[in-house]
Amino acid sequence: MRVTHMKLPFDNTHRRRIYLMRHAEAAYIGADGTRATDSRVVPLTEHGRVEAAAMGALIGPITFDRAICSGLARTLETATIVLGQRKVALEVAPALEEIRGGDAIARADLSPPDFAYAMFRAGDPDARFAGGESFAAFVVRVLPAFNQIVAAQNWTSLLMVCHGGVNRAILTEVTGAGLKAFGAFEQDSCCLNVIDVDCCLDTGKVERWILRAVNATADDPIKTTRRLLTLEGMTKRLLDAGASGPGPH
Repeated sequence: MRVTHMKLPFDNTHRRRIYLMRHAEAAYIGADGTRATDSRVVPLTEHGRVEAAAMGALIGPITFDRAICSGLARTLETATIVLGQRKVALEVAPALEEIRGGDAIARADLSPPDFAYAMFRAGDPDARFAGGESFAAFVVRVLPAFNQIVAAQNWTSLLMVCHGGVNRAILTEVTGAGLKAFGAFEQDSCCLNVIDVDCCLDTGKVERWILRAVNATADDPIKTTRRLLTLEGMTKRLLDAGASGPGPH
């Protein structure tokens, strides 16, 4: 496949665009209020499928050279719905799987605020998500994989369907904000971030990142109905149902 890049008029660079999505709403919590035992295999909810279809319609005119997801069920399903009839192959990048929470024992001592506001503590020394993977180790896992994708010259328009934590890692990297800003980049279900990257035509080196859109949702673009954070909402649902221990996200 021959890919034509957008040559910029002021220096020896070309501009490419990344459409970075979070998966649509997933069935972490059952109708009876119980938490899914394995978040890796949960499907989308019916509402999540509606969200994905709405985003697919919104970005319908866009052509993608590559499409990548983490490979977890919720990203595979979201990406498949969003891509629709496009003929681009859907690639899997396991390094882009979500940050991993701890087991039931590790979660047992967590208070509701510990879970609901975990992302805001990502920059603290030795901070871990839900008693599991450390945020520092998480970005070391995610960012090299992301940078390898960016370095490839076989795309000019890229769809990535990932996770809330993965997207935050990428957004804090491209803005230079680091882990201290992790919590500020809320990622609603099935949201879209648009990132332009300017690379040197000769060396492929990234010269500039441009953040065009953050956390845009097809069904509620100005967030009139979304006031709780994703993890706040999930924690509240589990507490209301009397479930034990915070769930995955």
